[in-house]
Amino acid sequence: MTDDSLAHLQPPYRATAMLPAAERVQWIRQDRWINYSRADQVLGRLSSLLAYPVRDRMPCLLLFGATGMGKTRIIQKFLREHRSTFDDVTGRTRLPVVSLQMPPAPSERDFYEEVLVSMGCVLPMHQSVTTLRQRTRVLARQMEVRMFVIDEIHSILAGTFREQRIILNAIRFLANDLRIPLVCVGTHEAKQALMTDQQLADRFEAWEMPPWQDDASLYQLLASFTATLPLRRASELRDAKVRKRLLGLTEGVMVRICRLLEAAAIQAIDKELERIDLEVLTDDLTAATLVSISDRRSRRTAS
Repeated sequence: MTDDSLAHLQPPYRATAMLPAAERVQWIRQDRWINYSRADQVLGRLSSLLAYPVRDRMPCLLLFGATGMGKTRIIQKFLREHRSTFDDVTGRTRLPVVSLQMPPAPSERDFYEEVLVSMGCVLPMHQSVTTLRQRTRVLARQMEVRMFVIDEIHSILAGTFREQRIILNAIRFLANDLRIPLVCVGTHEAKQALMTDQQLADRFEAWEMPPWQDDASLYQLLASFTATLPLRRASELRDAKVRKRLLGLTEGVMVRICRLLEAAAIQAIDKELERIDLEVLTDDLTAATLVSISDRRSRRTAS
């Protein structure tokens, strides 16, 4: 098989397509980044915020959407591009972006502890909230932190109204004191969580990650999969009927699209078809891929 017969693949993936079937299946099951325009736009905005000149009221970003729309994966990609570095001259670690997950039962103590752990701090026992707050401020300055990313921000709503206000006050205090942008990530409930504090909410630009639709963006996403999955024949993912079936099975949810295409690619290898088309996207395959897909199929059959 020549490079010409693998012209549908990007050059870095052509050698992978020549591997034995078992090795290609393992390759498909590994985590990897798929380029698509929607993610590039978010990454560009995050980079712009990171480079923003310091001022009293720093701009902030709320990235929200349904579960499984790829928000956390975009943040992980951004974090990989802005890792911590060690300065041999000063003997200090620089950490441009601190990323944490909002505790499931939010409290001010738990929040500061999550921030400190995210900065690599070892926590002594029985420290007061005031001490934790001061350590967070000092360590963030020492490590030259330029952005906070808070995932699962909607978890704030699990607390009482008073607890929500305390957490949001703590977040606003850090943003004001350190003069750095905040990026909050969550479901549609994240907007409701931030609206509890109008002063904080006014700083946020809201970016939604909606379900995929049959448009140019989906076409580009499927083109990326076609050029990446190590199949020896060009898949028909951009065909109108295939696109319609994918959206019908997954409801446009990113994680479902990814898992369904991974399962389809593995089946195409196992059956020596070497491409994904409508024949590969069988009911049996889709029912076995995700519980959510199987459940919707069962409900449609029952009705």
